[in-house]
Amino acid sequence: MNTQKKKALAALTLFLKITVVLLVISPFYIAVIYSVKSKPELVSNRLAWPKVIHWDNFTRAIEVSNFWLAVKNSFITTTSAVVIITIICSMAAYMIARKNNRFYNMIYYAFLGAMIIPFQSIMTPLYVDMSRWGLLNTLRGFVMVKVGFQIAFTVLLISGFVKSIPRELEEAAAIDGASVYGVFWRIVFPLMKPIVFTSVVLNALNVWNDFQMSLTLLQKKAVRTVPLTQYFFFGENSIELGLAFALFMMSMVPILILYFSLQKYIISGITAGGVKG
Repeated sequence: MNTQKKKALAALTLFLKITVVLLVISPFYIAVIYSVKSKPELVSNRLAWPKVIHWDNFTRAIEVSNFWLAVKNSFITTTSAVVIITIICSMAAYMIARKNNRFYNMIYYAFLGAMIIPFQSIMTPLYVDMSRWGLLNTLRGFVMVKVGFQIAFTVLLISGFVKSIPRELEEAAAIDGASVYGVFWRIVFPLMKPIVFTSVVLNALNVWNDFQMSLTLLQKKAVRTVPLTQYFFFGENSIELGLAFALFMMSMVPILILYFSLQKYIISGITAGGVKG
């Protein structure tokens, strides 16, 4: 009886695992088949594999959407924002984690409170201010806003990891004559590599895939990013679903390359960063 129960439990576990896997990969399957289907096939049977692979969806999407300009804009904004966020937040997180007094604790909770502020609540005043400062429809303005919104999350993520680094290493470096900056950049920052790479991937994903903020701040065609370019395949009177998904598949490639390049650091970084708050 025990053997039968074990077999039944194993079968149920396998069924649940397969179900979860199918649910996870189903969006990718849909994205792939939609990107290579013709319009008639999309209307007749949305989930079936296409009878004819329409690779021309990719070439047409590039031609119609000015894809390479959008990739350039996304690359500039993502790289700039991630570099700025990494430098500022790693130093800020180090100070907050090491200075255990009322002032730095207030800053910590201020960052914690900032995470619950939705973008919709400040969208209108942000638009007015960006227009007044001449930063509307500019990549630098978009980068400034993304940096501001990602600082709180990144500081909290990194500060938890810094608390797991032994203070004795810093004390030994200080005894040898290292300054505060020397201790941070030569001793602490190299040890923060897992959480720094984790924050790089998460922030790059956030900036690269941002739609709502770019829709508000980047309205001119010359400064559109990839997600915003994809949106304009959904017109008022017509929808180019195949072209939109073809563009979506191409926009995934840079982020997938970044993720698979740094994936060995991500789990360890998130785990260590969440142990101590």
